[in-house]
Amino acid sequence: MKNKKFLPVVALFLVLFLALAATPAIAKDSNKANKIVIAHRGASGYLPEHTLEAYAMAYTMGADYIEQDLVMTADGNLICLHDIHLERTTNVEEVFPDRARGDGRWYAADFTLAEIKQLNVHERANADGTPAFPDRFRIDSKGFRVPTLVEVIEMVQELNRIRGRSVGIYPETKSPAFHDAEGLSLEEPLLAILAGYGYQGLDALVFIQSFDPTNLKEMRFGLGTDLPLVQLISGSSGFDWLVTEEGLDDIATYANGIGPSKRRIEDADGNSIDKNALVKGAHARGLVVHPYTFRADSLPDQYRNLEQELRRFYFTYGVDGLFTDHADRAVRVIKPAERKPKK
Repeated sequence: MKNKKFLPVVALFLVLFLALAATPAIAKDSNKANKIVIAHRGASGYLPEHTLEAYAMAYTMGADYIEQDLVMTADGNLICLHDIHLERTTNVEEVFPDRARGDGRWYAADFTLAEIKQLNVHERANADGTPAFPDRFRIDSKGFRVPTLVEVIEMVQELNRIRGRSVGIYPETKSPAFHDAEGLSLEEPLLAILAGYGYQGLDALVFIQSFDPTNLKEMRFGLGTDLPLVQLISGSSGFDWLVTEEGLDDIATYANGIGPSKRRIEDADGNSIDKNALVKGAHARGLVVHPYTFRADSLPDQYRNLEQELRRFYFTYGVDGLFTDHADRAVRVIKPAERKPKK
């Protein structure tokens, strides 16, 4: 039987070719009502998350911003990985079977960049090794690698130069308290990299997001960044205080937006929560609202398709942007004119 494994290098060239040759350029602020599409972990509905291939595909789909979750390696490199652990999305258990900690987990902070570059990235797995999303890219795919933040920035900026577009990046600092305890603080290295690549001021094509208010306040007040910051708000009870009037007042002192779980805006039955108080309250304080996460293969029962859910959040609830695994479908909702092929 012939080997039918996917060839990621070929795929990367293919999606880059599409970006250069086939996708119409989309000018900055040309989208409907200035609403934006944020590619959640890249084009993660189609390719393994947080890979250069997934980021490149998201670019070709017309996303306005591409998200990178960031963790630190043992030798101080920022890499794009959703978890501080490696085993759910890589083959670290096969390559380094004896490097788990006492809790049975493999931590990115215990590996150098050179070691992590030896790992194969695959579609996200559950704890038992089964695919988290069974209908997505095959979980035994080979050849995908963990990218660094620098690699992603250089790819996006070069595509922007070639295409005349203004696609931004949307990094998240993952588990900053953990990294501080490991002596691998994220804040200064992240801001240094961004400054080195020209991301400066509130108009920079970047949002920095975190669930940790202390992390964002350190960047704003301790390190003096003027870049746009976004406070993430989980649906768990520990974040309830952030959606109160007092909590939003506090967020407005250090951040430029909020990234709430979509369940903070609409309940599981499709009902607006407290007459859309969170979006209205955020907007009243000058905060943008970018909820997460919208997936075609994890659709609430009340919606016929992803587009229907997206329209509700964009145009009924009035969010400014949203995180989706299927950026192409969100682009068609808010930027239909730009997606029509040229004659």
